[in-house]
Amino acid sequence: MRLWNKHLLCGVMISLLVGCHSRPIDQGQQYKDGHITEDLLLVNQPNAQGRPVNAKDFSEQVAFISQSAPRLYKNNSSTFDAVQNWMLAGGETSKLNLFNLHAYQMEGVDNYGNVQFTGYYTPILQARRVKQGEFKYPLYRMPPKSRYRLPSRAEIYNGALNPNLVIGYSRSLIDNYLMEVQGSGYVDFGDGGPLIFLGYAGKNGRAYRSIGKLLIDRGEIAQEDISILAIRKWIESHSEAEVRKLLEQNPSFVFFKPEVYAPVRGASAVPLIAKASVASDKRLIPPGTTLLAEVPLLDKQGKFTGQYQMRLMIALDVGGAIKGHHFDIYHGIGREAGMIAGFYNHYGRVWVLKKEQPAMLMVNQ
Repeated sequence: MRLWNKHLLCGVMISLLVGCHSRPIDQGQQYKDGHITEDLLLVNQPNAQGRPVNAKDFSEQVAFISQSAPRLYKNNSSTFDAVQNWMLAGGETSKLNLFNLHAYQMEGVDNYGNVQFTGYYTPILQARRVKQGEFKYPLYRMPPKSRYRLPSRAEIYNGALNPNLVIGYSRSLIDNYLMEVQGSGYVDFGDGGPLIFLGYAGKNGRAYRSIGKLLIDRGEIAQEDISILAIRKWIESHSEAEVRKLLEQNPSFVFFKPEVYAPVRGASAVPLIAKASVASDKRLIPPGTTLLAEVPLLDKQGKFTGQYQMRLMIALDVGGAIKGHHFDIYHGIGREAGMIAGFYNHYGRVWVLKKEQPAMLMVNQ
């Protein structure tokens, strides 16, 4: 069940079959069929098979932009409209030019078009408003501004913050940590009331260190096996003291602010639709940019199947670890979405779609 109302643009109810090709490689990094010499290279048409499968979700995402970020919508509306008209006409990449749409292929992380995809999601935590039994791990509001540096994660775990900053108590230290990594989440306080959205309120200003990379560097999880599931399995086989010691290796700490009936929003203040929105490096891909992406399909174990799915997505969020030719795909709400998001560290191709603007009239000089 969606946690916000659906807003669909009329007429766009297209369900298209995926086009795919099969050359299985574990992370989908397979393209070597053409060296790309620019960050964004204008091509006559994308060398992709199939048609986008998510026209309805794309239109819903555009509608949310129109309602929540009018300026962002205005700056990109001509492209949004052209893309939706293209999809209504069948969504064939060979016909983009009929709708004055230009496709700019991203060079990828290796100059052969291999763009990195990771995933993120919105967790739901079980918590209580007061400390009781297994509910003993605090979630904190942002401390008031001070001239003093905020404490590190280890110091916070040792009680360095004022108890008045506590929003509630969960029953899992790692669930708290993963919600910090995602930047926001929902909390069920178990009192029959609505879910409370904990939005991102700020950080303690300390450098971020990935616990996944630490486990890889220590030889406890193989690099090709790293995922949220693998990290959880490691945690289940170690003591609470060992888990806490691992988490303390990341001094960065995230604070939250509670909101009632709030949808999941990205940095652009727009409600996010699963698999129709991404976090990007805004220096390369600014907010509101429309993307045509060839995304690797994974099996239930998170392995690349050799098949790809074409999706339309919009850049609406940012992330500290999202740099260059790398996108973080939003996967939705809850544990299942988290499992799928945690599997993604794969490669596909991406084209930026832009409507061709009329040439500017030259003036006499």
